[in-house]
Amino acid sequence: MIVILRHDAAAEKQEELVCWLEAQGLKIQRFDGEFQTAIGLIGDASRVDVELMSGLDIVEKVCRVSEPYRDCSRKHHPQDTVVNACGVPVGGGHFAMIAGPCAVESEEQIVSIARAVKAAGADLLRGGAFKPRTSPYDFSGLKAEGLKYLRVAREETGLPIVTELMDIRDLELFEDIDVIQVGARNMQNFDLLRELGKTRKPILLKRGLANTLRELLLSAEYIMASGNEQVILCERGIRTFSDYTRNTLDLSAVPMLHELSHLPVIVDPSHATGIARLVSPMALAGTAAGADGLMIEVHNDPMKARCDGAQALTPQAFAVLADKVRRVRETVMA
Repeated sequence: MIVILRHDAAAEKQEELVCWLEAQGLKIQRFDGEFQTAIGLIGDASRVDVELMSGLDIVEKVCRVSEPYRDCSRKHHPQDTVVNACGVPVGGGHFAMIAGPCAVESEEQIVSIARAVKAAGADLLRGGAFKPRTSPYDFSGLKAEGLKYLRVAREETGLPIVTELMDIRDLELFEDIDVIQVGARNMQNFDLLRELGKTRKPILLKRGLANTLRELLLSAEYIMASGNEQVILCERGIRTFSDYTRNTLDLSAVPMLHELSHLPVIVDPSHATGIARLVSPMALAGTAAGADGLMIEVHNDPMKARCDGAQALTPQAFAVLADKVRRVRETVMA
C-alpha cells in the first residue's frame, strides 16, 4: 500500500501518521519527491482502515498494491482449489451440476425430483428448507421438516444435498448437511460467515444483489480466515436498471473471479433471469465462460410450485439442458 501525502502536509502531522502506521506492525519507507511525498507500507496492510486514512487532511490518496483479501487470492494460492462436496469435486477442472427445487414442499416432491435430476446427470441436490422471501406472507419453507425430507432424498438417490442456512441459531440443524448455502441476502452477514468458517463444511457463497466482486471475495475471506478453505463462489445475477429479467447475470464475473481467486466459481442462471426459457441459454453461456458448475432450479410441476415456479425447469427440460452442457464442455475443453 502506498500513501500519497499532500504537498503542504506539516512535518509533525507526517510524523504522527508514520508512528500510527508503525504501531500497527508495518514498516515504513518514505519517498520524498520534489512536489510530493509518498509513504510505502511494508507488511500486512489488510487491517489498515483505508477510508479513515484517506480522510486525513494530509493525505491526498491511498493506493493499494495488493488486495485486502489474502486467503482467497490467487497471488497467495496459484493452484485452483478443488472443493470436496461429500465426494463430489468442484473446481480445478471438475464440473458440478446442482439441481432441485427452490423449496422443499413434501417428501414425495423432493424424492421424485432427486431421482429425475440424478438420472439426467446431476451431481448434487439443491432444495430450500429455510426460504428468505421478500414478502412476509409468502411461503418461507418447511424448515426442520424440509431438512428431514432432503435427507430422505439423499438416502434414496445418494446425491449430496445443498441447502441454505439463514440464521446462525439454526446451525446445529445442519450438522449432517453436505453443503451449506449462504444466500445473496446473507452474503455480508459477517457473524454467520465467521461461524461457518469453524464448521469445515463446504460453503456455497452467493454474490449479493448489489455487491461488487471485491465484496464477494472479502465475504469469502471471512469464512477462510476462520479456518474453512472449502468455499464455492456463486454468481447469481445482480440488481441493475433492467426491467425484463429478475436480475442481470454478470458472466464477466466468472473469468474475473478465476483471475483474482483460486476458489471454484459456479453460475445460477435461474435466480439471475427469473424466467425458465432463459435459464438454458444463460446456463450454456456460463459453461462456455468457464464456470466450475451450475445451479439449476427444477420442479416436477412448476405451475404449482410454492416458490419461484416461473424460473424452474421441468425434469425433462433439465435433462435436455444437461446434455447440452456436456457438449459445450467437450467443445470448450477440447
